[in-house]
Amino acid sequence: MTTTVGHEPQTMAWTRKDLLGLRELSAEDIRLILQTAESFREISLRPIKKVPALRGKTVVNLFFEPSTRTRTSFELAAKRLSADIVNITPQGSSLSKGETVLDTVRNLEALKVDALVIRHAAAGVPHLIAQRATSAVINAGDGAHEHPTQALLDLFTIQEKRGRIEGLRVSIIGDIAHSRVARSNIWGLIKLGAHVTVCGPPTLMPAAIDQLGVRVTHDVSTAIRDADVLMLLRIQHERQEAMLVPSLREYRLRYGIDQDRLTHAKPDVLIMHPGPVNRGVELDSRVADGPFSVILDQVTNGLAVRMAALYLVCGTRKEEDLHGDTPH
Repeated sequence: MTTTVGHEPQTMAWTRKDLLGLRELSAEDIRLILQTAESFREISLRPIKKVPALRGKTVVNLFFEPSTRTRTSFELAAKRLSADIVNITPQGSSLSKGETVLDTVRNLEALKVDALVIRHAAAGVPHLIAQRATSAVINAGDGAHEHPTQALLDLFTIQEKRGRIEGLRVSIIGDIAHSRVARSNIWGLIKLGAHVTVCGPPTLMPAAIDQLGVRVTHDVSTAIRDADVLMLLRIQHERQEAMLVPSLREYRLRYGIDQDRLTHAKPDVLIMHPGPVNRGVELDSRVADGPFSVILDQVTNGLAVRMAALYLVCGTRKEEDLHGDTPH
C-alpha cells in the first residue's frame, strides 16, 4: 500500500498476522492503520456502501462479553468489505455445553475461516488463541488489558478533529485501573507523541502507572486545565470485586464533567467517551450532547478503523480493492 507522508510518497506494508494490542505495535504500524482507515471512510458515504476488498473471506465474531458498538461495527465492516460474517455467542454455541474456547476455535478453523474477532472477560485470551490459530485474530477487548480498535478509532477521531496527535495534551479521567480502553489509548497516544494525564480516585488508579510515561493526578481540575482532549471513562463495576468509591453521587461530585467544570477547559476542548455513557455520573447529558462532544464521531470512525483492521490482517492489500466498484 502506498501512502503519502508530507510530500514524500512512502510504501508501508502490514507484516503481522494479528492485531492484539497497541503495546506491541510501532508508531509506523499505528499510522498505517489510521491511513488505511482514512481510505475506507468515504465508502460509508456512497449510495452502495460496499467494495470487494475481502470478497471470499470469512470473518467470525466470537464475543464472550456483551457488546453493541464493537460487535455491530465489526459486522458492518466485514459486510462493507464483501466478506462473509458469522456471529457466535456462548449462549448459542457448544460453549454452553462445556466445550473449551480452544476447541471452539479449532472447530471454526476446520471450516476454513480467515479471521477471528475475539472479545473475552479474561485478559490474554485473544493472545492465547492467536498462538494456536492459523486464522488472523483481532482483539476486540480482553478483560482489563487492551481494546486496540477502540484506541485506534479514538486516535483517528483526534487526528480528524485536530489535524495531529503529536504535542496534544490528553487527559483520561475515570476508572483507569479496570479500563482496557485507557491502557490501549495510553500506548497509542504516547507512541504518536501526545502528552497523557490520567485522573481518578486513588482506588481506581493502577499502581506504578506513571512508569508508562503518563502524568498522574487525583484532582479533576488539574486534569481539565490545558487539556486539548478529555477522555471520560465509566466505572467498570463488572470488573471490580468490591465497591471502590463511596458512592456514585460522590464520584460525580468529585470527578463528573459538567458545564461548570468545562468553564476551566480550553474553548475548543474535545469530549470523548468509548461508551456506554453513564449519564449524570462521569458525564452530564448537556456535555455529552453538547458542541464539544465527538462521541458519535467516534462511533462513525470506528467502522472505518475496523474495516482497516480486517483488511490488513486478512492479507489483501491491493490498492484497487480500496476503490473498486461494487461487485455484481
